[in-house]
Amino acid sequence: MGEIIAFANDHPYLASLVVAFTLGVLAYEIRLKGRGLVQVSTNMAVQLINKGATIIDVRPSEAYMNGHIVNAKNIPLDRIVNDPAVVKKSKNKILLTVDDNGSIASRAAEALRKAGYEAVYSLQGGLNAWRTDNLPLVK
Repeated sequence: MGEIIAFANDHPYLASLVVAFTLGVLAYEIRLKGRGLVQVSTNMAVQLINKGATIIDVRPSEAYMNGHIVNAKNIPLDRIVNDPAVVKKSKNKILLTVDDNGSIASRAAEALRKAGYEAVYSLQGGLNAWRTDNLPLVK
C-alpha cells in the first residue's frame, strides 16, 4: 500500500488519470445496469441458449431468411417497440435479442425491459461476432 501512495505522490497527474478513468468506467457500468441493459459475449449467449433462452432476431425478415441462430424467432424491432407483448408468455424466461452488430438488439432489449420482461440480454457484436467465432447459423 505504501508503494501506491508513494507512486501517487511522485506522479499526481497519472494517479489522477487512473482514478478518473476508473470512476468513468464504474459510472458507465452502473448506468447500463440501472437501465437493465446487459450485453453478453457469444460464449455467454451459448450458455444462455443452453439454459433455454428464447432467441429473438430483430432483423428484417429478408436478413433472417439468409441465416439465423437455430430456433431464433424473427420479430423485427418496430414490432417489439410498438407492442412488446408480441413476445408472449416470456416475461419470466431468458430472452436474447440479436441483430447484425448489436446496436438494434440493444434497443429491442431496452424496450422489452421497460415492458416488464426480467431477464433480457443482447448479443454483443451481434451475428457478426457469432460468425467470427464460427458458431452455426441456419437458413
